[in-house]
Amino acid sequence: MKIVFQLFFTFFKIGAFTLGGGYAMLSMVEKAVVDKKQWIPSDEFWDMIAIVQSLPGVFAVNTALYVGHRIAGRKGAAAAMLGAIIPSIVIILLLATIFREYRDLPVVERIFKGIRPCVVALILAPSLRMIKSAKVTWKTAIIPIAAAFLIWWCKVSPVIVIIAAIAGSLVYAVVIERKMKQTAKKEVEP
Repeated sequence: MKIVFQLFFTFFKIGAFTLGGGYAMLSMVEKAVVDKKQWIPSDEFWDMIAIVQSLPGVFAVNTALYVGHRIAGRKGAAAAMLGAIIPSIVIILLLATIFREYRDLPVVERIFKGIRPCVVALILAPSLRMIKSAKVTWKTAIIPIAAAFLIWWCKVSPVIVIIAAIAGSLVYAVVIERKMKQTAKKEVEP
C-alpha cells in the first residue's frame, strides 16, 4: 500500500508543478521514476513514451497510468492517474474563477507572454533526450524531419504518418530479414 501512496504523491507533485502539459512534464517524470525512485529503467521509459504518445487520450494521464500499472497494478494506475490530474483540476478551477475577472489586465497578459517561452523549453528538453534515446543518427534523421514536415507544412494527419511509419518499418524488417536469409544461405553453400 505504501507504493500506491508514493505513486500518488510523486505524480501529484509533478502535476502541481508542471506548466505546459504532458510533454513539459517528461523531464520531471523521468527524474522521478527513472533517476530518483528507479521504478523503470531509462530504455523502458523512452519505449513507454513511444507507446503512450500513440494512444488516444491525454499524454500526462496515459504516462501516469502506464507507470502506475507497471509498478503496482490497477491500484497503482489509479493512484498515479489521480495524482497527475487532481492538481490540474484544482488549479484550473481556481484560475477560471480568478481569470474571468482579471484577464484584461496588462500584467496578466505579460505573465502569460512570459510563461510561453518557458513552456517551449520544457517541451524541447525532453524532445532532445528522446532523439538521443531513439538513437537517431544523421543517416536516420530524415525520418523525423520528413514526418514533422508532412504534419506541419503539408497538413498530413499524424494518424496517416504513424500508419505509414508502421508500414515502412514492417517492409524494412521483411527486406532485412530476406537479405539476412540470403546471406546465411550463401555462407552455407559450398
